[in-house]
Amino acid sequence: MKLQKRVACAALLAAVLGGALSGCVALVGGGAAMAGMSAIDRRTTGTQVEDQGIELRSGNRIAETMGDKARVEVTSYNRQVLLTGQAGNATDKQTIERLVREQPTVRNVYNEIEVAPFTATLGQRSKDTMITGQVKASLVNAKDISASAIKVVTENNVVYLMGIVTPREAKRAAEIARGVNDVSKVVRLFEVVSEEELAAMQPKSAPVTQDGSDAN
Repeated sequence: MKLQKRVACAALLAAVLGGALSGCVALVGGGAAMAGMSAIDRRTTGTQVEDQGIELRSGNRIAETMGDKARVEVTSYNRQVLLTGQAGNATDKQTIERLVREQPTVRNVYNEIEVAPFTATLGQRSKDTMITGQVKASLVNAKDISASAIKVVTENNVVYLMGIVTPREAKRAAEIARGVNDVSKVVRLFEVVSEEELAAMQPKSAPVTQDGSDAN
């Protein structure tokens, strides 16, 4: 019973983290909510909003241009974009990448679109969603890694990992993802920083006076 509760709690927390990392529109409306989102994300608040805009604009342009000739998911993390899904031919695949690269503030594009028929069934999509949830829950349960710093995307049993992490975190996250049932491959698309660079990114605590009060 205790094990079931632990797994359930981890899955719930992973869902919350996943929502925060995707930069949901609902969170952008309020300052307090936005501050909460920033507190568990290594991107700046501005970058989180930019990522959200990149995904929305890119998705709209792809839909307008390609119609039903492709099935593509757009994921942006720190202005680096991952494209997954299927396109009918190599020309369409490159067209989609060009449409995304044209979007303001995009720094890089990882084009993982398959040139293949649109074979992803509802069952496969559900399986991919389940794998993503299990990877997130496993990252939360690991305790020795910051799950909130990692974005997980699954396409046809292949897990893509994005985020701003240290070399140790990158290696550990990949090991955890490979240990999840039905994962066929793990692709690391991390931005790797040193421990010193990561420390410099963390918010600084306010100085404390001798009487223990906040100096501010």
